[in-house]
Amino acid sequence: MSAQHQQHQQYDGEAGRVGGGAVKVMVVDDHPMWRDAVARDLAEAGFDVVATAGDGEQAVRRAQAVTPDVLVLDLNLPLKPGVQVCKELVGANPALRVLVLSASGEHADVLEAVKSGATGYLLKSASTAELTDAVRRTAVGDTVFTPGLAGLVLGEYRRLASDPVPGAPDEPKAPQLTDRETEVLRLVAKGLSYKQIAERLVISHRTVQNHVQNTLGKLQLHNRVELVRYAIERGLDDA
Repeated sequence: MSAQHQQHQQYDGEAGRVGGGAVKVMVVDDHPMWRDAVARDLAEAGFDVVATAGDGEQAVRRAQAVTPDVLVLDLNLPLKPGVQVCKELVGANPALRVLVLSASGEHADVLEAVKSGATGYLLKSASTAELTDAVRRTAVGDTVFTPGLAGLVLGEYRRLASDPVPGAPDEPKAPQLTDRETEVLRLVAKGLSYKQIAERLVISHRTVQNHVQNTLGKLQLHNRVELVRYAIERGLDDA
């Protein structure tokens, strides 16, 4: 499934379904009881749990074989750390969404996960309802963070944006976005979900997704995390 196709889909009311088909999810954790419980909860919520894995090397092999839509990933794995698993799989398939589910709320772990390509970070203290909602939102392109961590990530993007970019004077002129695309981009940069943006602008969830997808195409970016950084680099989050 391409990233573009995935971005344009919408949920049809059942938690684990999108565009008429169940979202394919893979669960990676080295604790068998926890892994099985998460897989069971997601399956009961309507997701198609296509595989599980207990170590990093197994995770990479199986994910490449079953191509899940969303990877629910622990960071502390034997044989290969979770951030390396994320980096390898997202590098090979940019359409993959990775939701980290970790016991650690350490800032360094969160930032390392995001830099490796994760689009969300949830603590293991989350409820089953919070987990299923996070997987659902991750599948449609939302960035999902345990409350308190989103501000940390935005702060890191601001720090990175303040660093000089090599070769910046030779950058081509920025693509022209429409007023509505810029408006949506500004709200994305402020950390609002697609649903919140739709409510704020009084437009449909599908329209928000279309604007984001068009903006991604114009800016030649791959996912919402990159889009947020682009917006912050240009000060849109403060506008």
